[in-house]
Amino acid sequence: MSKNYYIFSSGQIKRKDNTLEFRNETRKKSIPINDVEQLFFFGEVTLNTKLLSFCSKYGIVLHFFGYYGNYCGSYCPRDNQLSGLVKIEQAQHYLDETARLIIAKTFVLGALHNIRRTIEKRKKQSKMIEAVHKELEPYYEKIADTDSINHLMSTEAHFRKKYYSIWEAITEWEFEKRVYHPPSNPINALISFGNALLYSQTIKEIYKTPLDPTISYLHQPSERRFSLALDLSEIFKPVLVDRLIFRLINNKTIKEKHFLTELNGTYLNEDGRKVITKEFDNLIQSTLYHRKLKRKVRYSSLIRLEAFKLLKHILREKEYKPLKAWW
Repeated sequence: MSKNYYIFSSGQIKRKDNTLEFRNETRKKSIPINDVEQLFFFGEVTLNTKLLSFCSKYGIVLHFFGYYGNYCGSYCPRDNQLSGLVKIEQAQHYLDETARLIIAKTFVLGALHNIRRTIEKRKKQSKMIEAVHKELEPYYEKIADTDSINHLMSTEAHFRKKYYSIWEAITEWEFEKRVYHPPSNPINALISFGNALLYSQTIKEIYKTPLDPTISYLHQPSERRFSLALDLSEIFKPVLVDRLIFRLINNKTIKEKHFLTELNGTYLNEDGRKVITKEFDNLIQSTLYHRKLKRKVRYSSLIRLEAFKLLKHILREKEYKPLKAWW
């Protein structure tokens, strides 16, 4: 089974015969091409078009991150699932305000359910957590009554703010509020990096479908980003990223030594990024029993299944309903 490779060192990666080779001044490593699903680069890496062509042949997706672990971009091979019909239908659902709002609401409803499910597993920790769990329930109706994308995003921002208000109670780490650019403290750094890993994984799963990753519904499509991956990620953040952060902090797997403060922000250092990528990769490669499919599936497959559910909605085959975590 192919797997993800995370490369933290700077150096050169190239094709060598029928395999990949990474090298720098201190090391040389061969990577069997049939063993690779995705490559994640966290250092300064030199590559050429020969390497990209080779990766394209095997459907390998490449993701690039900056010095502080910030997501920079992805290289996806030529779309082998390309479908003109799907692109037309996908665009029509975006251009039709009613159709777009229906899909966008579904993403937000999925996010809300999975947030409440994540809290539900921890509400016995304190009365504050239990109170927020109850306070989030009316948002189902507020989402249903929303009449615009802007109003919907505002509603989502409100319930996420309530959700983040109990993170200190769950983790016993200082948090205060969500700050993006730059992250203001270790929890914000963990959220930003975890979300970037999830976004990258979601891009790869969408690539395996005929969907166009640049046409989205909740987030506004724009240049230089795969905004549909942002949409689908909303559903999975609470159950893949947030729960992972809680577990790593509560088990003391991630510690103060894994962070650095520079440029008025707090970031994971290289050791910290290695811890998170290892734990995140273990999570998405692990399996759970799917109640509807009646078989075990990988967590990463849940994202692809979600994309195919959206595809069926766009093709008017079956109404899209978001993943609701049961585990």
